[in-house]
Amino acid sequence: MVNIPIVRNILQANENIASENRQFFKENGLLVINLLSSPGAGKTTFLEKTIEMLNGEMRIGVIEGDIQSTLDSERIEKCGAPVVQINTEGGCHLDANMIKAALPDLKVQVIDILFIENVGNLVCPAEFNLGEDMKVMLLSVAEGDDKPLKYPLAFRESKALVINKSDLLPFTNFHTEKAKQYSLDINPKLEIFETSCYTGEGLNRWIQWLKIQALSCS
Repeated sequence: MVNIPIVRNILQANENIASENRQFFKENGLLVINLLSSPGAGKTTFLEKTIEMLNGEMRIGVIEGDIQSTLDSERIEKCGAPVVQINTEGGCHLDANMIKAALPDLKVQVIDILFIENVGNLVCPAEFNLGEDMKVMLLSVAEGDDKPLKYPLAFRESKALVINKSDLLPFTNFHTEKAKQYSLDINPKLEIFETSCYTGEGLNRWIQWLKIQALSCS
């Protein structure tokens, strides 16, 4: 049996540290995005494309969250973006304290937008505030279009939904309109993008929206 007071204490302690992180981000003029998805939805490739398309206009930094390895952070580093790796060693999500511990290694003076690539998981990451400005949910068409119904909190907590890998639609039974409607039923304010990092579909619209968010934050 889960001890509810203990869970509440953990979440409250996390919230307190998240507030400290938020103040740090605000003082340094950063737009901070907590990127959520299932494993394999394409978060790292999506970030690579975002960094490439914003090159020379806005500077991206990344905190990479993984259970093990530095494979994703090495990919981001090759794009020329400053990156800090967090390995959770079995933990299924990042928490505010992990982010706080990573901040001294972050080159905030050369960053306009900070992406936190969370551990691939649609449950715990949605529950833990990291001090971010917003959460963005990445959903691959290789997953079921019923994901919003199964994991509503992740969609409810997000400001934007990216339906990714649209080039694979002919090879799946994913119904985009169903996924969009399920998501909007949960969160009517969601901004929804349909993208393919392979063909480039939808990425320009995403970039334009991201620029607006960054400018409104500065």
